[in-house]
Amino acid sequence: MYTLKEIETQGLHYIELTSSDGASKAQISLNQGGRLSNLVFEDTQVLADFDASTYENNYASSILFPFVNRIKDGKYTFNNSKYKLNCNEVDKNNALHGLVYNKTFACTKKALTLNDASVTLQYKDYGKHQGFPFKFNIELTYTLNKKGIIVSVNIINKDEKPFPFSLGWHPYFYSKNLYDSTLSFRSNKKYVFDNQQIISGTTDLNIEMPFQLKAVTLDDCYPLKTNEIDFLTPEYSFNIASTSKENFLQLYTPEVRNVIAIEPMTGAVDNFNNKIGLQTLQPNETYNMKWLMVIETKNSN
Repeated sequence: MYTLKEIETQGLHYIELTSSDGASKAQISLNQGGRLSNLVFEDTQVLADFDASTYENNYASSILFPFVNRIKDGKYTFNNSKYKLNCNEVDKNNALHGLVYNKTFACTKKALTLNDASVTLQYKDYGKHQGFPFKFNIELTYTLNKKGIIVSVNIINKDEKPFPFSLGWHPYFYSKNLYDSTLSFRSNKKYVFDNQQIISGTTDLNIEMPFQLKAVTLDDCYPLKTNEIDFLTPEYSFNIASTSKENFLQLYTPEVRNVIAIEPMTGAVDNFNNKIGLQTLQPNETYNMKWLMVIETKNSN
């Protein structure tokens, strides 16, 4: 039987899902935007295990909503009204990574079986943000199973007005040797960024797949032609498949060795302005999507 336990440490509240044999564990932080703070699968470290105190700098595994990545100068127009978000990326004067990454989520549902464990978390926003004055609920469900992990997101518009949105996930993955690791995805172009890391154009993508991650430095965004991303390391591999109709990929290599951010998104950088992948949610409507992550390790049968 899979198990679930609640942990409190350093003022933070976690829920930990564990497989029947104890070899796989998923830890979720309720106080830090309901993020997946650690993932070990079949005794293999998958997520980079950053200290929780560094989260405000790296946004590790944060759920990005109602916008992904950056909004230029925090400004946008929707339905002929102008809005101004807080620019929390001070050096570039951008709004960064949405509005729920630092919110506290409440646990609303738990389920344990012989084959999986899942937990559902919820955050209710009452539209008090000056730059996004819309009421919404967001529900996150994490399901740990024998194949890997599923991240399911439900967005409910509780307002009387429609609102714009995009959705993303910001996990950092650990590789024993990133130099010997590869990525595979289907895209034929890459976005060009200006000095604010805002899209200024596109260029043809001339990368052979699998993409060799040998001594590369990345902070790039790509429109995807499929909904799948593959990552291969010396110790494990995974496939992330999204249920979104439109898919984008942000790649980022931090200064930490053997770590890479592989960020699936439903829209592109600054899409409140450039509209690339932008969606609108009508009053009382619900948007649901999942990231299904299938993992294989050297310990897999």
